[in-house]
Amino acid sequence: MLDIEVIEDPAAAEASLDPIRTRMLMELAEPGSATQLAARVGLPRQKVNYHLKALERHGLVELVEERRRGNVTERILRASAASYLISPAALASVAPDPHRFSDRFSAFWLLALASRMVQETGRLIAGAAAAKQPLATFAIDGEITFRTAADRAAFAEELGVAVTRLVDKYHDGGPAAQGAGGAAGRKHRLVVALHPSLKTSPKNPSAKEQDND
Repeated sequence: MLDIEVIEDPAAAEASLDPIRTRMLMELAEPGSATQLAARVGLPRQKVNYHLKALERHGLVELVEERRRGNVTERILRASAASYLISPAALASVAPDPHRFSDRFSAFWLLALASRMVQETGRLIAGAAAAKQPLATFAIDGEITFRTAADRAAFAEELGVAVTRLVDKYHDGGPAAQGAGGAAGRKHRLVVALHPSLKTSPKNPSAKEQDND
Protein backbone atom coordinates (compact mmCIF):
# COMPACT_ATOMS: atom_id res chain seq x y z
CA MET A 1 0.00 0.00 0.00
CA LEU A 2 1.27 3.43 -0.95
CA ASP A 3 1.13 6.33 1.51
CA ILE A 4 -0.33 8.55 -1.22
CA GLU A 5 -1.53 7.54 -4.68
CA VAL A 6 -1.84 10.21 -7.36
CA ILE A 7 -4.80 9.51 -9.65
CA GLU A 8 -4.27 10.49 -13.29
CA ASP A 9 -7.02 8.55 -15.05
CA PRO A 10 -10.21 10.66 -15.38
CA ALA A 11 -12.48 7.63 -14.91
CA ALA A 12 -10.60 6.61 -11.75
CA ALA A 13 -10.84 10.18 -10.47
CA GLU A 14 -14.59 10.17 -11.06
CA ALA A 15 -14.95 6.84 -9.27
CA SER A 16 -12.97 8.07 -6.27
CA LEU A 17 -15.07 11.22 -5.87
CA ASP A 18 -18.30 9.33 -5.22
CA PRO A 19 -19.03 9.92 -1.49
CA ILE A 20 -19.86 6.26 -0.81
CA ARG A 21 -16.72 5.05 -2.54
CA THR A 22 -14.61 7.64 -0.74
CA ARG A 23 -15.93 6.26 2.56
CA MET A 24 -15.11 2.73 1.42
CA LEU A 25 -11.55 3.69 0.53
CA MET A 26 -11.15 5.18 3.99
CA GLU A 27 -12.53 2.04 5.66
CA LEU A 28 -10.34 -0.22 3.54
CA ALA A 29 -7.14 1.27 4.92
CA GLU A 30 -7.39 -1.99 6.87
CA PRO A 31 -8.19 -5.11 4.78
CA GLY A 32 -11.76 -6.32 4.89
CA SER A 33 -14.42 -8.30 3.05
CA ALA A 34 -17.57 -6.98 1.42
CA THR A 35 -19.58 -8.31 4.34
CA GLN A 36 -17.39 -6.54 6.89
CA LEU A 37 -17.43 -3.34 4.86
CA ALA A 38 -21.22 -3.44 4.52
CA ALA A 39 -21.53 -3.49 8.31
CA ARG A 40 -19.14 -0.52 8.63
CA VAL A 41 -20.84 1.72 6.07
CA GLY A 42 -24.42 0.58 6.72
CA LEU A 43 -25.22 -0.60 3.19
CA PRO A 44 -26.46 -3.92 1.76
CA ARG A 45 -23.62 -6.25 0.77
CA GLN A 46 -24.86 -6.36 -2.84
CA LYS A 47 -24.54 -2.57 -3.12
CA VAL A 48 -21.12 -2.65 -1.47
CA ASN A 49 -20.00 -5.28 -3.97
CA TYR A 50 -21.15 -3.06 -6.84
CA HIS A 51 -19.01 -0.16 -5.62
CA LEU A 52 -16.05 -2.42 -4.81
CA LYS A 53 -16.02 -3.78 -8.36
CA ALA A 54 -15.86 -0.24 -9.71
CA LEU A 55 -13.01 0.69 -7.38
CA GLU A 56 -11.13 -2.51 -8.16
CA ARG A 57 -11.60 -1.97 -11.89
CA HIS A 58 -9.78 1.35 -11.58
CA GLY A 59 -7.02 -0.06 -9.36
CA LEU A 60 -8.12 1.84 -6.26
CA VAL A 61 -8.60 -1.32 -4.20
CA GLU A 62 -6.58 -4.52 -4.43
CA LEU A 63 -7.06 -8.14 -3.52
CA VAL A 64 -5.15 -9.20 -0.41
CA GLU A 65 -6.29 -12.80 -0.14
CA GLU A 66 -9.15 -15.21 -0.74
CA ARG A 67 -10.61 -17.26 2.10
CA ARG A 68 -12.68 -20.34 1.61
CA ARG A 69 -15.74 -20.46 3.88
CA GLY A 70 -17.79 -23.58 3.11
CA ASN A 71 -19.05 -23.21 -0.46
CA VAL A 72 -18.23 -19.51 -0.56
CA THR A 73 -14.93 -17.81 -1.35
CA GLU A 74 -14.54 -14.60 0.65
CA ARG A 75 -12.39 -11.93 -1.00
CA ILE A 76 -10.36 -9.72 1.34
CA LEU A 77 -9.63 -6.30 -0.17
CA ARG A 78 -7.80 -3.17 0.88
CA ALA A 79 -7.31 0.30 -0.54
CA SER A 80 -4.33 0.68 -2.83
CA ALA A 81 -3.17 3.69 -0.78
CA ALA A 82 -3.72 5.35 2.58
CA SER A 83 -4.55 8.66 0.85
CA TYR A 84 -5.37 9.81 -2.66
CA LEU A 85 -4.64 12.94 -4.64
CA ILE A 86 -6.15 13.70 -8.05
CA SER A 87 -3.53 14.82 -10.55
CA PRO A 88 -4.15 17.77 -12.89
CA ALA A 89 -3.51 15.16 -15.63
CA ALA A 90 -7.07 13.95 -14.96
CA LEU A 91 -8.17 17.30 -16.46
CA ALA A 92 -5.37 17.46 -19.00
CA SER A 93 -7.15 19.71 -21.51
CA VAL A 94 -7.76 22.43 -18.89
CA ALA A 95 -4.84 21.80 -16.52
CA PRO A 96 -2.80 24.91 -15.63
CA ASP A 97 0.37 25.42 -17.64
CA PRO A 98 3.29 27.16 -15.85
CA HIS A 99 4.60 28.37 -19.22
CA ARG A 100 1.57 30.66 -19.53
CA PHE A 101 2.81 32.72 -16.56
CA SER A 102 6.13 34.39 -15.95
CA ASP A 103 5.52 36.55 -12.87
CA ARG A 104 7.18 35.01 -9.81
CA PHE A 105 4.85 37.06 -7.59
CA SER A 106 1.74 35.65 -9.28
CA ALA A 107 -0.43 33.36 -7.13
CA PHE A 108 -1.69 31.76 -10.35
CA TRP A 109 1.86 30.85 -11.34
CA LEU A 110 2.34 29.34 -7.87
CA LEU A 111 -0.76 27.20 -8.42
CA ALA A 112 0.47 26.16 -11.86
CA LEU A 113 3.82 25.13 -10.38
CA ALA A 114 2.11 23.19 -7.60
CA SER A 115 -0.08 21.51 -10.18
CA ARG A 116 2.94 20.44 -12.21
CA MET A 117 4.68 19.20 -9.06
CA VAL A 118 1.73 16.96 -8.17
CA GLN A 119 1.67 15.51 -11.67
CA GLU A 120 5.42 14.94 -11.98
CA THR A 121 5.92 13.62 -8.45
CA GLY A 122 2.99 11.26 -8.84
CA ARG A 123 4.52 9.75 -11.95
CA LEU A 124 7.94 9.51 -10.29
CA ILE A 125 6.44 7.69 -7.30
CA ALA A 126 4.61 5.26 -9.59
CA GLY A 127 7.77 4.62 -11.60
CA ALA A 128 9.91 4.12 -8.51
CA ALA A 129 7.34 1.73 -7.03
CA ALA A 130 7.21 -0.30 -10.24
CA ALA A 131 11.01 -0.48 -10.35
CA LYS A 132 11.18 -1.13 -6.58
CA GLN A 133 13.69 1.68 -6.27
CA PRO A 134 13.84 4.55 -3.74
CA LEU A 135 12.94 8.03 -4.94
CA ALA A 136 15.25 10.83 -3.77
CA THR A 137 13.28 13.96 -2.84
CA PHE A 138 13.67 16.85 -0.42
CA ALA A 139 11.24 19.41 0.97
CA ILE A 140 11.11 22.13 3.60
CA ASP A 141 7.87 23.25 5.22
CA GLY A 142 7.62 26.00 7.79
CA GLU A 143 6.03 29.31 8.68
CA ILE A 144 7.48 32.79 9.03
CA THR A 145 5.77 35.95 10.27
CA PHE A 146 6.68 39.26 8.61
CA ARG A 147 6.17 42.50 10.50
CA THR A 148 5.63 44.48 7.28
CA ALA A 149 5.10 43.93 3.57
CA ALA A 150 8.52 45.53 3.03
CA ASP A 151 10.12 42.84 5.21
CA ARG A 152 8.35 40.16 3.16
CA ALA A 153 9.60 41.66 -0.09
CA ALA A 154 13.15 41.91 1.27
CA PHE A 155 13.03 38.29 2.42
CA ALA A 156 11.83 37.13 -1.00
CA GLU A 157 14.62 39.05 -2.69
CA GLU A 158 17.33 37.63 -0.40
CA LEU A 159 15.90 34.13 -0.74
CA GLY A 160 16.00 34.42 -4.51
CA VAL A 161 19.64 35.54 -4.41
CA ALA A 162 20.62 32.71 -2.05
CA VAL A 163 18.90 30.06 -4.17
CA THR A 164 20.48 31.44 -7.33
CA ARG A 165 23.93 31.20 -5.73
CA LEU A 166 23.32 27.57 -4.76
CA VAL A 167 22.09 26.73 -8.25
CA ASP A 168 25.16 28.35 -9.79
CA LYS A 169 27.37 26.41 -7.39
CA TYR A 170 25.93 22.94 -7.97
CA HIS A 171 24.33 23.02 -11.42
CA ASP A 172 26.21 20.95 -13.99
CA GLY A 173 25.83 23.08 -17.07
CA GLY A 174 28.51 21.39 -19.17
CA PRO A 175 27.84 20.45 -22.82
CA ALA A 176 27.34 16.79 -22.00
CA ALA A 177 25.89 17.42 -18.51
CA GLN A 178 28.32 14.86 -17.15
CA GLY A 179 28.40 13.89 -13.50
CA ALA A 180 31.20 12.28 -11.48
CA GLY A 181 32.96 9.49 -13.31
CA GLY A 182 31.65 10.63 -16.66
CA ALA A 183 28.08 9.53 -15.97
CA ALA A 184 25.26 11.77 -17.11
CA GLY A 185 23.90 13.94 -14.30
CA ARG A 186 20.24 13.66 -13.25
CA LYS A 187 18.15 16.76 -13.79
CA HIS A 188 16.05 17.87 -10.81
CA ARG A 189 13.12 20.26 -10.50
CA LEU A 190 13.50 23.09 -7.95
CA VAL A 191 10.48 25.02 -6.70
CA VAL A 192 10.56 27.51 -3.81
CA ALA A 193 7.21 28.84 -2.64
CA LEU A 194 6.03 31.51 -0.24
CA HIS A 195 2.39 32.35 0.46
CA PRO A 196 0.24 33.63 3.34
CA SER A 197 -0.96 30.98 5.80
CA LEU A 198 -4.67 30.32 6.14
CA LYS A 199 -6.09 31.42 9.46
CA THR A 200 -8.77 29.72 11.54
CA SER A 201 -12.11 31.47 11.88
CA PRO A 202 -12.88 32.28 15.55
CA LYS A 203 -16.51 31.23 15.02
CA ASN A 204 -15.66 27.86 13.50
CA PRO A 205 -12.23 26.35 14.21
CA SER A 206 -12.65 23.92 11.32
CA ALA A 207 -13.38 26.64 8.79
CA LYS A 208 -10.60 28.43 6.97
CA GLU A 209 -10.60 31.88 5.49
CA GLN A 210 -8.10 33.45 3.19
CA ASP A 211 -5.52 35.79 4.71
CA ASN A 212 -5.11 38.68 2.31
CA ASP A 213 -2.80 40.76 4.47
